[in-house]
Amino acid sequence: MGMNTTAWRSPWLWLGLFCLGLLTYGRALTLPLMSDDYLQIQLGRDYGPLSQWPALANDALYRCRATSIVLTNWTQHTLGLDPIWYNLTGLFIHFVNCCLVVSLGIWRPIGFVSSIPAACIFAFLERPHEAVIWYAALPELLVFTFTIAALVAWIQHCQTGRWSWFAASSIAFALALLSKESSVVFVPLAFLIAGWRRELWIRLAPAVAVSLWYFLSIHGARDTHLHFNDGTFSLSAPFWTTELRTIARLLGVWGAAALIILIAWKRDWQFLAGCFVWMVITLLPYSFLTYQGMAPSRHTYLAAVGQAFLVAAAWLTLRERFPRHPRWLAAIAIVCVLQQASYIWSYKHNQFVERAMPTERLLAAAKGHRGAIQVRCFPYPRVVAELALLVTAAPGVWLAKENEAAPFELDFCAKPD
Repeated sequence: MGMNTTAWRSPWLWLGLFCLGLLTYGRALTLPLMSDDYLQIQLGRDYGPLSQWPALANDALYRCRATSIVLTNWTQHTLGLDPIWYNLTGLFIHFVNCCLVVSLGIWRPIGFVSSIPAACIFAFLERPHEAVIWYAALPELLVFTFTIAALVAWIQHCQTGRWSWFAASSIAFALALLSKESSVVFVPLAFLIAGWRRELWIRLAPAVAVSLWYFLSIHGARDTHLHFNDGTFSLSAPFWTTELRTIARLLGVWGAAALIILIAWKRDWQFLAGCFVWMVITLLPYSFLTYQGMAPSRHTYLAAVGQAFLVAAAWLTLRERFPRHPRWLAAIAIVCVLQQASYIWSYKHNQFVERAMPTERLLAAAKGHRGAIQVRCFPYPRVVAELALLVTAAPGVWLAKENEAAPFELDFCAKPD
């Protein structure tokens, strides 16, 4: 299709992927820590040290986020609390994940001809932006890293028969399970890659068994598991409507345009079905949420690979269909990139600034005072304010109890001038 399939070997490709990610998320590097980031950092302190791993293993919720907790612990001990390091962590892992999308091209039905443009598109997609920008969403990035790494190694095992690749896939899948519950999507995706080869299905039996045990261990702790008791998650949720709404929102204008192009000119129904099956499978664990009608943007990070391949196929189809109009095709690509980046740099950036404002005001007030601070109309749960003060170790400052007199009062009822 006019693209050198050995381009994955070029350092210019990797540099281009990083630049595309930086173009979209560069301004986010200046953001302060968000409200939930303080919980993530405190979890790193509580569970991250090696001596606390047994306690982490006994926590039904956070043992499924162990990789992000340990990484957070290492980050704060090595680099401190400067937000730039946490923001850079998200951007760097996103770059690694883009490289892994390129690696999916080792699967012959896809090839690097498709995976390279898909990775470039994935680098600047705005829909899963929360996973990259919001440090507390670090589990989404890491479950992507290890799940895709497990799939790439599984593909290599299927195509070469080498058991070293099977071992690598098993290790990556284990790390994915320690990153987030959605890692179990590896199993159905691996079955799809295996095709109708019965011997490969047998080799997936350990992954099936581990996934079943993984689910039962979580479900068995439902009486104390936070997400089974705070209204976040329910097995009786209307998951199909949530799934369909999320896919429609994920596709957006560019995904819809790509779908029209592929139906009109390509008509590769197997490829189209593959993209949608990927999105359906990877979104299914998030479709049992109960607090809104579609999955939040951070939960679409893994599913966005399906969208990226869809848009990439449409782009390649246009190149094939209109080979004499490269300038128009380049103009469309530039408009697509700039539209996605500008949305993050303007509208979404302002939303994140507003999200961080309450804790930033609280910490600014804590620097100039000693003793108790009474907070009125704090827009987040009280524990967020307590964690912000605890994590930053504001000297001689603590949050007063409700209705307790304090020498200083911080009122969020009225917006600051």
